[in-house]
Parts: sequence; C-alpha cells; structure tokens
Amino acid sequence: MRSLAGGGAPALLWRTVLVAALVCGVGLLPWLSRTDPALTVLRARSADRDPDPETLRAIRDGLGLDDGPLALLGRWLGGLLHGDAGTSWVSGSQVLPGVVQALGASLLLMAGALVVAAGTVAAVCARTLRLGARGRLGARRPGGTATAVLAALPEFLVAAVLASVIGVQLGWLPALGWYGPQWMVLPSLALGLPAGAVLGRMLDDLLPGAFGEPWAMAAAARGVPSRSVARQAVRRCVPGLLPNLALFVVGLTGGSVAVEQIFDIPGLGRLTLHAALAQDLPVLQTGTLALVLLAATAGLLARLAARLLIGPALRDGALQSLHRPRPPAARALPLLYGGLLAAVIGFGLSRDPLALDTLARLRAPSLEHPFGTDALGRDVLARISHGALTTLGTALAVSAAALVAGLLLGLLPRVSGPLVDTLSAVPPVLAGLLLTGAMGSGPWTPAFAVAVVAWCPLAAHTSSLLRQERATTHLTATRALGAGRWYLLRHELLPAVAPPVARHALLRLPGIALGLAALGFLGLGAQPPAPDWGLLLAENQPYAERAPWAVLFPAAALALLGALAVTAAGGVRLPRWPTRPAGPAGPPADPVVPAPRRQPDHPDALLTPVSASQTEER
Repeated sequence: MRSLAGGGAPALLWRTVLVAALVCGVGLLPWLSRTDPALTVLRARSADRDPDPETLRAIRDGLGLDDGPLALLGRWLGGLLHGDAGTSWVSGSQVLPGVVQALGASLLLMAGALVVAAGTVAAVCARTLRLGARGRLGARRPGGTATAVLAALPEFLVAAVLASVIGVQLGWLPALGWYGPQWMVLPSLALGLPAGAVLGRMLDDLLPGAFGEPWAMAAAARGVPSRSVARQAVRRCVPGLLPNLALFVVGLTGGSVAVEQIFDIPGLGRLTLHAALAQDLPVLQTGTLALVLLAATAGLLARLAARLLIGPALRDGALQSLHRPRPPAARALPLLYGGLLAAVIGFGLSRDPLALDTLARLRAPSLEHPFGTDALGRDVLARISHGALTTLGTALAVSAAALVAGLLLGLLPRVSGPLVDTLSAVPPVLAGLLLTGAMGSGPWTPAFAVAVVAWCPLAAHTSSLLRQERATTHLTATRALGAGRWYLLRHELLPAVAPPVARHALLRLPGIALGLAALGFLGLGAQPPAPDWGLLLAENQPYAERAPWAVLFPAAALALLGALAVTAAGGVRLPRWPTRPAGPAGPPADPVVPAPRRQPDHPDALLTPVSASQTEER
C-alpha cells in the first residue's frame, strides 16, 4: 500500500496538503468573488425579497460571516470529524444526507456511462483485434473518422438531441427526471459515447505493439485460438489505460454538470454547481471533499489493478516495449479535413458576425446565408468563422501547454500522482468559478480553468508508460552496458513515451475545445455577442427544432476538428504512386554501408551503435 501511495509518509503528507489547499480555496470563494456573501445567499433563498440592511445583517449574524473564512472552515472541519457536515445556507437542511444521495445518483449514472463506454471501446477496437489475432495487421487501413466525430460531439449537445428526439418526439424513453432504470439510458448514452470513443482510440493505438510481441507471434504459430490471443493482447494494453480510466470515472461523476442539467438529474455535479453559484459553502466543501476522496480511491484502485494485471514482469524488468518506431501511415485525410476546415473559416471571415437582421430570423441555408441565420438574424457561417479564431487558437494553446506540463510532471510520478488525483476531482465548472472569483471574468478565464485540469490525463499517461518502459528487457540490457540516467532518458525513455503522449494530446484537443464550449454553454465563458462556439450552441439550442442548422453547423465544425485531430495523431504521409523507370535498368548499385560512428570523447560512445531501438529495427 505504501508503494501504491507513491512513497509512504511524504506522499501522504503531500496529498494532505493538496486536499487542504483545495478545501481552503473553496471556502474562500465568497471572499474571492468580492461580493457580499449575505446578498448572494439572500438571492438564492428568495430572489424577490428586498435586500435591506436589516435582512442582510440577520443573515450575517445567523451564518457567522463576520467571523471570517478561517473560523467558518474550522467549525465545518470540527463538525465533520463528528459526522456532521453542517446545514445548508440556502435550504437549512442537513448537508451530509443530501451529498450522499447526490453522490449515489452520480455513481449510478457513472456506472451506466461506463457500460456504454465499454461497448463503444469494443466497437472501436474490434477490427484491430480481429486482424491482429490473425496476424494480418499489415493489411489494416488507417481509419478513425467516425470515432473522431463521435469523440468531438459535445456531451450537452448529444444529451439535448437524445432528449428532444428520442425522449420527446418519439417518446421511446423518458427525457426528464431520475426515477428508475429507464431514466438513466439517455444520459448514460450522452456521457458514455464520447468517453468510449477516446478510450477506444487510445487502446487501438496500443494494440499493434502488443500483437507484435514475441508471445503473440509464438501463440499464433502454435495455433492458439484467435480469441485467446486477442484477450491477452487487451490484458497487456489495459494497464497503460487504467490511470486515464480512473480520471474518466471521476469526470463522469462530478463533471457531468451539463448532462445533469438537461435531464434534471439530482447528481453531485449539479449539486456542486448550484452550491457554487449560491455560495453555499457547507454543501460546496462537502461535495468537493467527496469528489477528492473518490479520485484518490479510483487512482489507488487503478494502480493496484495495473500491478495485478502485469504481474511480476514489472518487477523483474521482463516487459517488451509497446511503442516501437514506425513510419506514419500513408494517408492524406488530415490534409483533407484541415483544408475543409480552413476553407469554411476563410469563406466566412469576410462576413460580419455581429450584423443584425430581424427580418431574416432563423432563415434556412441559402446562397445569401450558406449556413442559415440564428434567432437574431445573424449569419451562422460568419459567427462560426470568427469564433474559430478564438476557440481553436485557445484550444491549441491550452493543448500545447498541457502536453509540456504533462510530460514534465509525468516524469516525476511521486510529485504528479497526488496532484493529478486532487485536481482531477475539480470539475472544470468549479475551476471556472474559482478562477472567475479570483481573477475576474475575462476572455482568458475559461482557458485557465480548462488548463488547470487538462494536463492531468497526459501526466497520468506519461507516468503509466514510463513505469512499464523502465521494466523492458532492452532498457535492462542498455543499463547493464553502463548507460547513465540521462542517456536512458534522452535515448530510450523519452523516444518511447513522448510519441504516444503527443498522440493522446491530439486526441484531447477536441475535448479541450469542448471544455471551453461547455463553460460557454453554462454561461461561464464568453459573453454575448461574442461568436464563441460554446456560446453559439447555448444560444441556438432552444431553436433546435425550428432551425436545426443553427446547432448542427457549429456541432459539425467541432466534429470536423475532432476528425482532423484523430487522423493527424497517426501521422501524415501522402501515398506514393508507382513509377516506371525512364530507360533500361542498369546494374544494381553496390549497397552503401555507413561506417560506424566513433565518439572517443563521449562517455557513452560504446552504447551508440548498439542501442535497443536500432537493434529492434534491424
């Protein structure tokens, strides 16, 4: 347990400091926002009541606001030690039963979403498993466009479409409420489909390396059934995905605020959002603490399951590397998607995104307005094009920063492990509220809110791959030849870990854009009349039935971004057309054998011609 915790007492102390800092930051929310907490609580209790000085004074005295945040935090912690989380500042009810009930609803929704995600992962990886088990992966053509579109669809948009079409128009399933198993089908689909698409792409990226290991080739040669080979290949790759699966569990529990809002689910994410907006500190602190404990438990179970699946090979250094250098696939799809997205953006930049035409409200696509108009008569194409400059630019900047931070901190698992477990418990909405209170509302506040948690999956992925790469046989042999730590890091570990993490960062690019869009959808991002993509979806969603183009075209732009990111993650290389020689073929040229490099002044010169990666390629 000490090794799983990341180093014993120092790691436990580091986790305690992080949790205390998070809880204290949440407790300072009313004072960080520079607003009167009594006025916010009064508006949450009764929006029509006049905020006279006597009423505000009574609220301050009743809640003890004049004692300061430290006194309030101390009283809350003292009661928590005795099983009492206090009473809600808004409703006056006990906090702990309400938080436990909301957590139960969120865990049930998370379980349903994981079932949907598992089915999606199986569908994404089915072709690779079938071909790999039969030794025919060389005939596999690169794909993933459908998966990219599915992963790039916003959860709140999928939820809104499922609720309006399947729940309201067709009447197949209930669309609102939380009263039984039938009510959890649509929200589970809305949460599980995008999550399963991302996890499926990550697993599909690891499977070719597993099928290329000696055990898989030996099993195929001995006639082992293909199902057994495929099952063992999945078991070989799952440990590298378990840390990110734990992050998905926490995200599906506390980060599904928009889906809970649409389907009217009394979950923990919705409860935490309402408590943050009303500055109901007892509820907000208790909900945040529950998410932190869930994140720590999920991370601990993921590390334990990884050790159980890998077995003694991790301890004895008997693993094979899953990430062998290979040329990029011969495909031009990224260029096609990139050119199409650039053409859409460039074609609409000459139009005015703020021009109002009340006589052209909700018009269908035409030559004058290729993507139609919104409820105020503004050109949808113009708003998509101008919004792309900020949405895509911000998403690219946040993704680059998250990649660098994830790689650097992932190399220090004892430092980043507790930090990932703590920050992954903070929903982007809550992070946006905290940063908005501390920094004020601005165009970069949503970017900072998403960047605070965007590096966590990449750091967890880096640490997981690094742990397995250190236990490979070629690294043990290179170390036995006298290689130092810096040589191993530069020439062996980073070349094996950085490419899959970079592809993972590209897969996360649409998710970061969706995070920015979700903050805009909930009113925490860009404010009208800015042409932000999230704001476009939020403004046009009430008119989805009358004018579906106002929602479908912004969603299509997000899906196109996802297709570009996923296909570009596998590399870009144009296919070569076969050419015939111009004249008669001459005698074959003598092969040129390069002379071995000699570096007498380099301390690791003997290691250069016999590095493990070069030996594998030969």
